[in-house]
Amino acid sequence: MKIAILNDYLRRSPVSADWSKLAATCDITVFDKAIPPHEAANTLAPFDIICTLRERMPITRELIAQLPNLKMIAITGLYNRTLDVAAATERGIVVSYTELRGSYRKATCELTWGLILSVARHIPFEANQMRLGGWQNTAGFTLHGRTLGLLGLGRQGRYMVPVAKAFGMDVIAWSQNLSADNAAQHGVRRVEKDELFKNSDVLSVHLVLGERTRGMVGARELALMKSSAILVNAARGPIIDEAALIAALRERRIAGAGLDVFAQEPLPDNSELRTLPNAVLTPHQGHNVQEFFVVAYTDVVENITAFLSGRPIRLLTADRNASAVQAL
Repeated sequence: MKIAILNDYLRRSPVSADWSKLAATCDITVFDKAIPPHEAANTLAPFDIICTLRERMPITRELIAQLPNLKMIAITGLYNRTLDVAAATERGIVVSYTELRGSYRKATCELTWGLILSVARHIPFEANQMRLGGWQNTAGFTLHGRTLGLLGLGRQGRYMVPVAKAFGMDVIAWSQNLSADNAAQHGVRRVEKDELFKNSDVLSVHLVLGERTRGMVGARELALMKSSAILVNAARGPIIDEAALIAALRERRIAGAGLDVFAQEPLPDNSELRTLPNAVLTPHQGHNVQEFFVVAYTDVVENITAFLSGRPIRLLTADRNASAVQAL
C-alpha cells in the first residue's frame, strides 16, 4: 500500500505518532509542500491512501475520479468542507475522521487573543524596533471597557467570551441563526449585523465558510466600522473581501487587522497585505500546536491500521460530515 500524507509543511506527522508498524508494510510519502491543483491527479494517482491535514487541499469529485488506486481518505479533524465525501462513498472509498479532544480545541481562540493584543498594542512592530535599537514608537489601547464584537457564536466564538469578560470587555454578537436567548445563555448580547460593525472596538470573525458567508465582510461592512477599530480573522480567509480590507487598511479607515487566514493559502509572496504596517499576519497557525498533531496523527495511524485489518473505525459519512459542519 502507498500512503500519501499531504500538506505537512512542518513535517510533524513522522514525530507526532508511531508509524513504524505501517512503515513495515506500506510505502509512506510525506508532502511538505502544497501540491498545485493542476498537478494533483498525476501526483496522487499511485496512492492507495491519502491523509489530509485539515482543509489545506480540496479533494473534489473531479479529483477523486482521477485517482484509480484510491481506497481510503484519512482526514484530520471531525469534518472536512473541501472533501466530497459523497463522491468517495460512491466509489467505495473509506473516509475516516479523528477525534476532537484535549487542550488543542482552544488553540484557535488563544491565537485570536494573541492577534488582538498584537494589533492593539503594536507588539510585532515594537519588538522589531527594539532589535533595531528603537524605543517607544507607538501608543496602543487597552481592551478594558471596550466592546468585542463576535461575528458568529459557534464553538470558537463561545471560547472567546470568558476571556473577553476577564479583560473587562462588553461582548456583542451576530450571525444569521443566532437568537437573543442563545446569545444570552453565553453571556453575550445579540445585536443586528450593522450594529455589530458600528459598535465593535474589536471585531472577531468566527463563522463557518459557506455560500452564505463567503465575502460577508465586504466594503459596505468595513465602512461601518470605527476608524479606531480592529478586525481579526482566524476563521477562514474568504469570509472577508480581501481587496476591500486591503483598501480599508491602506487608507486607515480602520486602525488595523490581525489575520491568520487568507483568500489564497499559502499567502502569495507579492500580496499587498505583507506590506501594510497596520496588519499583523500569521500563517494559519490557529490549530498549529503540538497537541493537535499528536491527537490527529495518532488517530490517523489507528484508522489506517484498522482499515488494513478489514475493520475500519471512525467512519465519516456525507451526512455526518454535513452535520459536523452545521454544528460549528
